[in-house]
Amino acid sequence: MIKKKLVFSGVQPTGNLHLGNYLGALKNFVSLQKEMECIYCVVDLHAITTFQKPNDLQNNVLETVASFISTGLDPNKSIIFNQSSVPGHTELAWILNCVSRIGWLNRMTQFKDKAGSDKEKASVGLYVYPNLMAADILLYKSTHVPVGADQKQHLELSRDIAQKFNNDFNCKDFFPIPEPLIPKKVSRIMSLRDGTKKMSKSEESDLSRINLKDNADEIIKKIKKAKSDSEPIPENLSDLEKKPEALNLINIYAEMTRKNLEEVLNEVAGKEYSFLKTNLSEVLISEIVPIGKEIKKLLDDKAHLMQILKKGKEKANIIAEENLKNIREKVGLI
Repeated sequence: MIKKKLVFSGVQPTGNLHLGNYLGALKNFVSLQKEMECIYCVVDLHAITTFQKPNDLQNNVLETVASFISTGLDPNKSIIFNQSSVPGHTELAWILNCVSRIGWLNRMTQFKDKAGSDKEKASVGLYVYPNLMAADILLYKSTHVPVGADQKQHLELSRDIAQKFNNDFNCKDFFPIPEPLIPKKVSRIMSLRDGTKKMSKSEESDLSRINLKDNADEIIKKIKKAKSDSEPIPENLSDLEKKPEALNLINIYAEMTRKNLEEVLNEVAGKEYSFLKTNLSEVLISEIVPIGKEIKKLLDDKAHLMQILKKGKEKANIIAEENLKNIREKVGLI
């Protein structure tokens, strides 16, 4: 029997998604919905592992949904909902807390990074976050999960938990072992101010990133001020790799024009960075500005966004409840 392919992915509602989110995740989501059944979840429960102002969290959930729709996700093709609206996520997370092992969680490097030097002050939620992520995936019996490098370890944990559950409760193949979906061509989008750091909303300077809601003038200003080099653009990749900021600009241009690095280098080698920056600004404006306009338009109609979430919740709940019924039986819960 051929197993039905089902994709699950969650995005934290941090608000103000940027070019890194778009090229690294959202564009891929749109491609996947053409090939498989997809569930895309705004993971608001994950967001509260660190304190969120309630009004900000609610607004950020709606803005994330607006960004989904504006970049091409279709709520008639994909299930789009917010995690906290489906109680099955937290119920299964507790069951999986009892399957997962402390030793496994102690190996999670992201907790160490986020908790910093004083782990005693970190929330318990931040520590068990990977078990909730496993519940998100396994609740729908997802077969495939798009992941970046920073989430690969958590997906491996989800696979371990699925295997242990299947073994503990003598139900071989009950949970599919989810496979990672890693794009063949992955270009990490780095900060416009520091080519060694990932583009991030948490970086203090807004000049470090292109936000999906930026207008044409803001994009031109940010690309113009982006750190580059006083020397002409190198003619080969080995020289370019020694200049992280220059490599980042060329990477972004390659992603936006659907070309590979070699093709872009042939086009810009030996020229001043002002030439590259002008061309890069133009392609960013043509693709990003319409998305930003659509996000703002959708945010003016919050009732419509809430309706998308409501319909998505209803569809997700049907799948979740059917699977949970079987999970409770396996565990022995009445």
